[in-house]
Amino acid sequence: MDPSEKTEAQQHELKGSINGPGFTMDPERRVQVEKTLKRKLDARCSYFILLYIMNYLDRNNIAAARLKGLQDDLNLSYNQYATCLSILYVGYILMQVPSNMAINLVSRPSLYIGCSMLLWGLISTLSGLVTGFGGMVVIRFFLGFVEAAFLPGALLILSKWYTRRELTTRNALLFCGNLISNAFSALVGAGVLSNMQGVLGHAAWRWLFYIEGAATMLFAVLAAFILPDLPHNTRGFTEEERYVAQLRMTEDVGVADTDDEPGQTVWTGLILAGKDPKVYLMMFTLTAYVVGLSFNAFFPTLTGTLGFGYVPTLLMSAPPWVFACLVSLVNAWHSDRTQDKFWHIVGPIGLGLVGFIISMSTLNVAARYVALFLQASSYAGFIVFYSWISSSFPRPPAKRAVAIAMINAFSQLGNVAGSYVWDLEENGFRKSYGIVTAMFGVAVAGCLVFRMVLMRLNRKLEEEEGEFVVESAVAGHGGDVKKADTEKAHPDGSYKGFRYLV
Repeated sequence: MDPSEKTEAQQHELKGSINGPGFTMDPERRVQVEKTLKRKLDARCSYFILLYIMNYLDRNNIAAARLKGLQDDLNLSYNQYATCLSILYVGYILMQVPSNMAINLVSRPSLYIGCSMLLWGLISTLSGLVTGFGGMVVIRFFLGFVEAAFLPGALLILSKWYTRRELTTRNALLFCGNLISNAFSALVGAGVLSNMQGVLGHAAWRWLFYIEGAATMLFAVLAAFILPDLPHNTRGFTEEERYVAQLRMTEDVGVADTDDEPGQTVWTGLILAGKDPKVYLMMFTLTAYVVGLSFNAFFPTLTGTLGFGYVPTLLMSAPPWVFACLVSLVNAWHSDRTQDKFWHIVGPIGLGLVGFIISMSTLNVAARYVALFLQASSYAGFIVFYSWISSSFPRPPAKRAVAIAMINAFSQLGNVAGSYVWDLEENGFRKSYGIVTAMFGVAVAGCLVFRMVLMRLNRKLEEEEGEFVVESAVAGHGGDVKKADTEKAHPDGSYKGFRYLV
């Protein structure tokens, strides 16, 4: 619905919840303020990209370290190494829902994110001091426990600032940090592992943890000053800009997105999310998708099947992720433009399936390298999936916070399982590729079912709104739908005319 079509009542509803500079803002002034707001907001939220790069560097640098002796120096069997990978997600799963419940309550989420990042940078640095399997398991568990605050927290903050027509592209930019980190980590790994062996008596793979962990802690301090907080209290924005920021969200979902409804507690969001079957459908669908994407943690190893040395292998691991980043941006932009989710998820999955099939079908070096580009591109649909989560649970914010965390946390079981998928090295991991192919098929089926559920809900909303309009006209209200009626028609608390994006 275009902002110019919003009712005056919606702006007056906002008046009771914020102190704006005026509630009859000239349309031309509104456009100017909104343009300035979005420019500032995009600049500050772009810092999330850098933070996500560091998030994935600290999580996945163990894969690069493995190429330069980590597994041998710590005397790890394959199953022990896989356990070191998977234990991170145990801590990650345990902390996600509590963390997002907490961040939805704090008034300065920038400080919350910055502090959590400082802790995970310190823990990552300590990885370089580990001497055995037990120590690495403990470090990886607590690394996941602390890192759990970042991604669902970042997604929640973005959903409080950007409308549903803008969110997919911004999520794509955020997730580009993930994709770039895969390319960047390969380059950093090649540089450190090639030049730091024996420096100050430490193995090169230990320096990899020291250097990347220290960089994370530096960026964490800056995050507390750069990241935005909430539309009604963030620093660095004028009063007009804060007012327009809240008005935009009111127009998008019908009520201001700054607070939950009166009487709602920290547990309300958990209860509401737990009762919504859509949450569970998305949980299982995303988990299958994550298993399919498990090649990410083994990407240098898969590139190594091409037969080159460890430095060329690391360097060759970067281009597929740069390509995936470009595909993701184009796919997300087009998804926002068309307001379509399903096809912009299934399309990239299809590219990944083609890459898997090529990898299973041939040992030809050139073909397998092209297949790695296609596999990496399947991340483009993963990004759109996350914006589908946010847009499918618009109100109240507490429910959205828990839904994002529950779905993301449960999906990490896919990473736990995926850590053991790639122990089948025969014929270039052919059996492993068969498993992830099947998981992508499950993900497509889940997306199709979810789309059908949302289409059914949209039809129900149309029917109920039609009934309310008729009842209102009979009662002598001229066909206007009252807010109370609208809330009955829309269990998510969204405005008249709201439809789920499919």
